[in-house]
Amino acid sequence: MPTENKLKIAIGSDHAGFDYKELVKEFLANYEVKDFGTYSNDSVDYPDFAHPVAEAVENGLFDFGILVCGSANGVAITANKHQGIRAAICWQNDIAALARQHNNANILCIPARFVSEELAKEMTTTFLTTAFEGGRHGTRVYKISC
Repeated sequence: MPTENKLKIAIGSDHAGFDYKELVKEFLANYEVKDFGTYSNDSVDYPDFAHPVAEAVENGLFDFGILVCGSANGVAITANKHQGIRAAICWQNDIAALARQHNNANILCIPARFVSEELAKEMTTTFLTTAFEGGRHGTRVYKISC
């Protein structure tokens, strides 16, 4: 996927998302991508990978994060514990666009067991190239943090 600005992407998954993480990582070859693991299909605990990705995005070391697990719920719940994170579970391309446009989401959470490989790549492109609309949405996003 071509890019004008070399975005920095943090990526991670659990065992259920490992194959999709590898697919998306390869798809993002033109970006600067750091893989926070896991590195195999062996059973692991998703918070061990979601927290480091969320911390890296929250601290401004990366522009966006991508997390993958079977349903995307576990990684999204974990990532959203971080104040500066807005992790969105996306299962359709339109949802990925709205997550950026209306919620200024900074972590895409992909449910590997429920989307095709092609849709995962399409949502990734949409998420990384869609701008936040701001305006009334900015007011709402500002109110999210506790």
